Amino acid sequence: MSARKSIAQIQHEAATSQLDRTLGKWHLLLIGVGCIIGAGIFVRTGSAAALHAGPAVLLSFLIAGGVCAFAGLCYAEIASTLPVSGSAYTYGYATLGEFVAWTMGTLLLLEYGLAASVVAVGWSGYVVNLLADVGLHIPPEITGPPGQMLDRGGTPVMAIFNLPAFLVCLALTALLTRGLSESAKLNNLVVMIKLGVLAAFIIVGAFVALPHIQDLVSRNWTPFIPANQGDGKFGIDGIMRAASIVFFSYIGFEAVSTAGQEAKNPEKDLPFAIIGSLVVCTVIYTLVAAVMTLLLPYGSLDVPEPVALVVDSFGGGWTWLAAPIKIGAIIGLTSVVLVLIYGQTRIFYAMARDGLLPRIFAAVHPKFRTPHINTALVGTLTALAAGLCDLNLLGDMTSVGTLAAFAIVCVSVIYLRRAAPDLPRGFSTPFYPLIPLLGIGSCLYLITTVPWDVLAFFFWYMLAGLLLYFVYGIRHSHLRSDGAEP
Repeated sequence: MSARKSIAQIQHEAATSQLDRTLGKWHLLLIGVGCIIGAGIFVRTGSAAALHAGPAVLLSFLIAGGVCAFAGLCYAEIASTLPVSGSAYTYGYATLGEFVAWTMGTLLLLEYGLAASVVAVGWSGYVVNLLADVGLHIPPEITGPPGQMLDRGGTPVMAIFNLPAFLVCLALTALLTRGLSESAKLNNLVVMIKLGVLAAFIIVGAFVALPHIQDLVSRNWTPFIPANQGDGKFGIDGIMRAASIVFFSYIGFEAVSTAGQEAKNPEKDLPFAIIGSLVVCTVIYTLVAAVMTLLLPYGSLDVPEPVALVVDSFGGGWTWLAAPIKIGAIIGLTSVVLVLIYGQTRIFYAMARDGLLPRIFAAVHPKFRTPHINTALVGTLTALAAGLCDLNLLGDMTSVGTLAAFAIVCVSVIYLRRAAPDLPRGFSTPFYPLIPLLGIGSCLYLITTVPWDVLAFFFWYMLAGLLLYFVYGIRHSHLRSDGAEP
């Protein structure tokens, strides 16, 4: 279980990959921004403020962004050193061994595959809301997971399947099977659109708020940190609990590193894209959260579409902006689902090349040069989960899995510095070893703020992954059959 890939082997795999190197640093930056700005800001911000942090959700975003900064610096170093497809999975294989690599692959299924399903559910909510605005009402029975109670004209009904979420996953899967070139062009377009929409929200929101700033601060920001009510509700505990919720908003920067084998200059471009996308999105998040909590009482924000709710409150001739905001949210969530499914397929591609998954996951289409069967399988499973999943539980599961994966990456940086200090690095984490240690500690702390029922579900999920490794992965590992570093 401690068998490791050699650095030379990983660099050889990067050189012999069948995937085309077509992505420059700006493409990679937009991939990161496109994945980061999604369900967190459009869907989960309202509940984080209303139920846990109040106006201090701004601090929650800064805390979550800081945790990601520690992990992001570690990702930037290790991605510039090992620029291959597979992301944290490959990093773990080279540093901490095959068993840790498998564990990383299991965690990344939460961060990418499951997260894509969660974001698709948010996409569905905005689509249903927008269509209702123009008089098109989708039956609520096909807009939520089984068992969820919804309202139809004052009559409670039980949902059976989330059809819009299911369909968007299938549509984007079809696009990805045709190749990254087409997908990257679409991603760049939708990223620019949603950034424009969020910029309009911030600017118009500030314009509306400034004439009444003293009254709004007194009414909606006082107290800025509501009194602690226990169980992660408000106070410092609530801020930290909200940080673990909005942490979901930051998972996108790691998607950049999964494109290592398709980057033109990975040693320089990957660190630029990882750190750059993180900084851009942290600034945007804090500004949006400030406008949101300043203009409306935080208690009213516990809705699936908090950004649209705030726009509806602008008044003064600005209500027309609600439709563009909802459309922008739909576009933004679309790009997130696209990038997350893409990232998951590349991780499975790397695992299959190592023999830990069936070789069908590494099959490449002769024309499009994409792992088409892998993509179809991932997309189908993601679509089914989107049609059946509960948003809040799976959102917390995604955060826990991501935090655990980030902590392991920080450990990998420390190991690699000690085991291979002379290895060429395109980027080195500053203030070593303080930054990796802060990354490990902060990730583990945020995990402790998650409810115990979520942690129990996470435990059983990881146990199932462990059993699969011993049933299949360890028996088919190419590294074990070909020889490995001890």
